[in-house]
Amino acid sequence: MTAEKLRLGVNIDHVATVRNARGGDNPDPVRAALIAQAAGADGITAHLREDRRHIVDADIDGLIAALTVPLNFEMAATHEMQQIALRHKPHAVCLVPEKREERTTEGGLDVAGNDNALAAYIAPLADAGSRVSMFIAADRVQVDACRRIGAPVIELHAGAYADAWAEGDWATRDNELAKITDMTAYAVSLGIEVHVGHGLTYDSVGPIAALRQVSELNIGHFIIGEAIFRGLDPAIQEMRRCMDAARA
Repeated sequence: MTAEKLRLGVNIDHVATVRNARGGDNPDPVRAALIAQAAGADGITAHLREDRRHIVDADIDGLIAALTVPLNFEMAATHEMQQIALRHKPHAVCLVPEKREERTTEGGLDVAGNDNALAAYIAPLADAGSRVSMFIAADRVQVDACRRIGAPVIELHAGAYADAWAEGDWATRDNELAKITDMTAYAVSLGIEVHVGHGLTYDSVGPIAALRQVSELNIGHFIIGEAIFRGLDPAIQEMRRCMDAARA
């Protein structure tokens, strides 16, 4: 299975981070999502954390009402989040690990250590029509667990790859890229769709985008940072250009 067009999901969490630093309504994550949609984003990602440190419930309400591209609703596997997802029925639900003390999502979900509970947890979400994705490390044990619980999609955590690129640690970068490459091929052989995300930049996105079995990249923090200098529309269009050039 080869994905001809590589989809770009734009994560708008950190528009909300800036808003929440001061309070009030600006900048508006929904407005950012609509700009991203018009700029060519294939989907919008938003992570409603338990502590509501950036995206809040009203943002999800607004995104559901306003978007015409799919919403990828990132969340922890809690009862509260399950009920919110079941109420909204987003196109996709991506389960991620979550710790209060972390700055951002630090690693992949341990599906293998919680497969029975997660199988029961995702069943009603799938029944409601949401595509369920598991955010995991590029590890065969975790991929096998995702297959056991019936998850149709995985998102591979690219953080270690992206960090190694930023630090100029080429040996680690190449090792992490090899893991992502191998686990992409393995997951696709099992009938699982593969997405990749976390930490990707204009420089580091190319080798990941060149993996023709990857269907989607989810990128947020870097794009929102670049938008300060370029504007959001040009920042997204440049990421789209980098992805398309690598895929071609």
